[in-house]
Amino acid sequence: MLSPKQMEEKINKMLNAWRTLAPDKKFAGMSFDDFAAIAAPALAKRKRINELNDELAQTTVERDQADEVFSDKALQVIAGVLADPDLGPNSALYQQMGYTRKEDRKTGLHRNKHKEPDTK
Repeated sequence: MLSPKQMEEKINKMLNAWRTLAPDKKFAGMSFDDFAAIAAPALAKRKRINELNDELAQTTVERDQADEVFSDKALQVIAGVLADPDLGPNSALYQQMGYTRKEDRKTGLHRNKHKEPDTK
């Protein structure tokens, strides 16, 4: 089975060869125009896929730009929550926005107990 790219190459190769070398000949009861009409939907779908891929790439860039704008504003909002005298770093709002409340944070201090090596 041919890959989509290989199939497109085959379609174009056959169309170009027939158009160039034997445009007035019929094969399998079909003229060049009949055969080209059969190939047209396959080529049109490939064109549409390319358009959709271009649109996806553009939309992905636009999404990333919108995410940057959101991230910048989100940092400002979080700074506002932290600075708010009624809320601050221990508030439920701060936690529900996806952050760890100050009183729930661990100190970071770890005391590892010294373990005696096995002497078996």
